[in-house]
Amino acid sequence: MTGFGKTTVETGTKKIIIEMKSLNSKQLDLSLRIPNLYKEKEMEIRGMVKDKLERGKIDMCIYFDNSETDKDVMINSSVIMQYFNQMLALAGQLGIEPDRNELLQSVMRFPDTLQQKAEELNEEEWGMLKAGIEKALEAIDAFRIQEGKALIKDINHRIELIQKLASEVPQFEVRRVEIIRQKLQEKISEWTDVKNIDQNRLEQEIIYYLEKLDITEEKVRLANHCKYFLETVEKEEAPGRKLGFIAQEIGREINTMGSKANDHDIQKLVVGMKDELEKIKEQSLNVL
Repeated sequence: MTGFGKTTVETGTKKIIIEMKSLNSKQLDLSLRIPNLYKEKEMEIRGMVKDKLERGKIDMCIYFDNSETDKDVMINSSVIMQYFNQMLALAGQLGIEPDRNELLQSVMRFPDTLQQKAEELNEEEWGMLKAGIEKALEAIDAFRIQEGKALIKDINHRIELIQKLASEVPQFEVRRVEIIRQKLQEKISEWTDVKNIDQNRLEQEIIYYLEKLDITEEKVRLANHCKYFLETVEKEEAPGRKLGFIAQEIGREINTMGSKANDHDIQKLVVGMKDELEKIKEQSLNVL
């Protein structure tokens, strides 16, 4: 969801720069800085950004080029006269003979002695600015699309790695069951007199215990979640949020598989899957 877009608009009397930067965010978070002249169009500008970019932390700045010097500034004569006369009167009260040139220089530093003529936004300038904003939005969107393609390729590759690791689990399961069964029988032999044990009941208890450690359902659900993840990437126009939810479900199955494993080799595969999933979660935040 990261991107950058910049355009320049020249209206004849102004050179306007439009800059936009985008970072990751679950919602649209727009920071907008614009000249006072365009404040009346702020809501419309925000609507344009929302319609095009949908979400992300957006920093948008519209400003006039520093080389633009045509400022319509006027001397506020009435304010200056009031300041000047009051200063003369004060000097008379204090018995001071003021230097009028110095007095005028001092007065010119007072507030509101200069004023910039209020400028109104005309439709022609707004049309040109709006076209510039649309161009900047197109640029940042193209940047995000390009980045998104690379991200999707990487995410899909990591899902395939999880599938590959999961496919290696069954080769260790037969041995795992035998090891668990053997450990249970060894513990029972240590704690009790084996001759007094009902072997049928013991076998039933072992089977029940092994069934609780069975990871068949987790493997099936994990395979389905991975398949759904890849389908969502391919078919959804803006899959970012949904991919986050599916990644959570994938993580749940991997964690359960790890907690039931009781096997060194399966645990290694689980750690590998978790590692890939964490990278997927980080990357999916960048996907719209």
